[in-house]
Amino acid sequence: MSQDTEIPQYFHEAVRSMTEAEVRSGIQITEIRPPRNLAPLSHAVGLEVLHTDENSGETTIAADSSGHDAFGRLILLHDPSSEEHWRDPISDQHLPKMRMVAYIQADMDASVASDPLLPDVAWDWLTEQLDGPDCTFTDLGGTVTSTASVRYGEIGGPPRAFQLEMRASWTAHGAELSAHVTAFSHVLANVAGMPPEGVAAPRFGGNQSRQAMQR
Repeated sequence: MSQDTEIPQYFHEAVRSMTEAEVRSGIQITEIRPPRNLAPLSHAVGLEVLHTDENSGETTIAADSSGHDAFGRLILLHDPSSEEHWRDPISDQHLPKMRMVAYIQADMDASVASDPLLPDVAWDWLTEQLDGPDCTFTDLGGTVTSTASVRYGEIGGPPRAFQLEMRASWTAHGAELSAHVTAFSHVLANVAGMPPEGVAAPRFGGNQSRQAMQR
């Protein structure tokens, strides 16, 4: 964030709410360095899907035994000089609008990645989570991309790899952003193919993703 920008108290509250947000079990949240020069004030958190090593039983953020991985980034951007505000009908206060920028990348099995409905379903996961009672937002937009990569010659990795990428942004109303982070963690869990909480560990991008798409 810019050294010349005075940081208002509500932005401190927004950062605190993101950092202290509860995320879905099986996901780890940490503060990360936000991209530079996108806004006078910014903050970012990284969300990583945890994996349990089949041999040691230890939990790590490394890829699982099949080489699948999934992670997300959620960035808060704000310009205090902006004239855009939102009036809270309950308190009658004019609260700041802040822009949330989200990114998810997840490895997929070929059977899931080839499903033509995958982008639509993944976007539905995002809208359903943000439509919860505690997320107040407008101006949601973004893209979902399903890609296939084929490796040739002397390069490491599987011969064929499939990934899903989601890029989205929306305007959050007010400084309480914990619900946005919580919602985002559930979207990441769905994209990563994690089973419902309390069920055995998933195989990322595999049958669990297909079952989630069918729910």
